[in-house]
Amino acid sequence: MKNVVISGSGLFTPTSIITNDELVASFNQYVDEFNAQHASDIANGTVEALGHSSTEFIEKASGIKSRHVLYKDGILDPKVMHPVFSRPTEEAVPEMVEMALVAAKEAMQQANKTAADIDLIICAASNMQRSYPALSIELQQQLGTAGYAFDMNVACSSATFAISNAVNAVRGGTAKVVLVVNPEFASPQVNYRSRDSHFIFGDVCTATIIEAEENCTSNNAFRIKGMRLKTQFSNNIRCEVGYTEHCFTEPDPLMPFFKQQGRKVFKELLPLVAGVIQEEMAEQQLSASDLKRLWLHQANINMNVFAVKKILGREPEPEEAPLVLDTYANTASAGSIIAFHKYKQGLQAGDHGILCSFGAGYSVGCLVLQKC
Repeated sequence: MKNVVISGSGLFTPTSIITNDELVASFNQYVDEFNAQHASDIANGTVEALGHSSTEFIEKASGIKSRHVLYKDGILDPKVMHPVFSRPTEEAVPEMVEMALVAAKEAMQQANKTAADIDLIICAASNMQRSYPALSIELQQQLGTAGYAFDMNVACSSATFAISNAVNAVRGGTAKVVLVVNPEFASPQVNYRSRDSHFIFGDVCTATIIEAEENCTSNNAFRIKGMRLKTQFSNNIRCEVGYTEHCFTEPDPLMPFFKQQGRKVFKELLPLVAGVIQEEMAEQQLSASDLKRLWLHQANINMNVFAVKKILGREPEPEEAPLVLDTYANTASAGSIIAFHKYKQGLQAGDHGILCSFGAGYSVGCLVLQKC
């Protein structure tokens, strides 16, 4: 079976940053104004008073300290509380494609590839700005690549599932060099009026180049030794926005927003994640001591610590399971790829690592990587 590698990776990070302190100040001002406006209804019990958020609460619940966003305007205004930006025209390049262009070019440079080398582009993200034409095909046009392209979505597992598709395309002969991009324009799906979720997501884009090892000229490539994907239906993480919403006489104002039942997710998803990783480790005849790095989904520090301790059987050293969610927040499918991109240095030829993402579905995508 043909060996396939990740020969390059790229990252686009927005320049605008929102700290927890800024987010909390905005949210608490909104709460105070809401409670004052509905004081009589709160007093008679017909409306429930809203509670304040705090930086301490956010950091304890998630480990997040700040996040990058494409558009900061509006988010911190208690009368707006969403990013403010213009609707793209048909002629304009949408934000997700612009983000992907930057990340893609860095990944191509790392992999020593030009547009002429790429014959498949997969755009994989938790949300798409439009249904069709595919964002990946517009990216294909912007980069000037040939071949074919498609979009796909498996929520926060989109990146690892897309890389697996890329591996199969290379092994099956339908592509030679695949560009996978994960443009996560997540800030518009955040309900900034919800104490439980106003802090969760940030914006970012990652990219990877997948190709046969025999054709790779990169000096920092990683062999994809094993892949294991698993899905199991659950309603506990959900975003229901869809094209049928305009058909209903009473549209749901909360429809566009991400929602989850966090405790159920923690209880149900993490054993699934650990099981998938351990099954693939067994398939590859690897023990915990063989793993030099774990690049895990960056949703919540408590989830990551639980998963790493389950896999290693001990507390990890910081470099063994790098965290980026403190400054990037939850970046959906891109999180594990950010960790890989920033912390893939320092491994020796033959060293093993786990690249794993997990999320709504439920879905788990686990890749066993080996430094070439």
